[in-house]
Amino acid sequence: MIQRVIPFLLLLILAGCAGSSRVAYDGPEDAFNKGVARMEAEDYERAAEFFQGVFDFGRTHEWAADAQLNLARSYRANKDYLLAANEFTRFTQIYRADPRVPDAAYELAMTYYDRSPRFELDQTDTERAITQFELFMTRYPNHPLFFEGQERIEELRGKLARKRYAAGNQYQLRGYAEAAALTFESVFDDYYDTDWADDALVAASRAYVLFADQSIPTRRPERLRLAIEMYDRLIQIFPESPLIKEAEEVYRSAAQRLENLQSQQE
Repeated sequence: MIQRVIPFLLLLILAGCAGSSRVAYDGPEDAFNKGVARMEAEDYERAAEFFQGVFDFGRTHEWAADAQLNLARSYRANKDYLLAANEFTRFTQIYRADPRVPDAAYELAMTYYDRSPRFELDQTDTERAITQFELFMTRYPNHPLFFEGQERIEELRGKLARKRYAAGNQYQLRGYAEAAALTFESVFDDYYDTDWADDALVAASRAYVLFADQSIPTRRPERLRLAIEMYDRLIQIFPESPLIKEAEEVYRSAAQRLENLQSQQE
């Protein structure tokens, strides 16, 4: 009998310990205030538990909107970015008339910005962040954070451009000159407003020259002309680029080879 009672008592003790760790509050206001206190103490995980507790009393009382927004912010502060994104989205959908909705929309974009990884990695969250910042700027063009959102987009687009430029380098290292040239050219086409645009044009010009070398004689002229076209774009769009001198060397090489081919055909 004693052997049966001891395990039962242990279960009761363990259950009591687990229960003692749960947050306690006397109504929505008390839960909210305790959540704020935990936020100020940077105990974001416990703060989120208190803000969740506010909703035990519904989502239409006077503390609900504040709790919803602070719940999202506590998740973000705790680096639970996907949870934060869900809660910011919920705030903008449930409390549409709240004047803080534009701020929440910006913070929603920032949750994906916070998740944006190094350029070498998958950039899904980078693209999501750009989408959210663009929505924010479209909906709230007079918001004080409008231009900051614009700067974030430029930064994120630069990361995407860098990733694709690195892909072009990989193609070139493996000897796939055509794939390299097309990839570099696409960096300029899609990310012309980033710091990688002029680099991409120079790299594309060089890759087209290599592609011409890999081609059959009848196809070499058109590919050399593409190399020259990349140079022409560079000097027209980025006349102050520090890469002009480097590009000129590639251009002269392409132009000389093209001239030699044309003289051979005559």
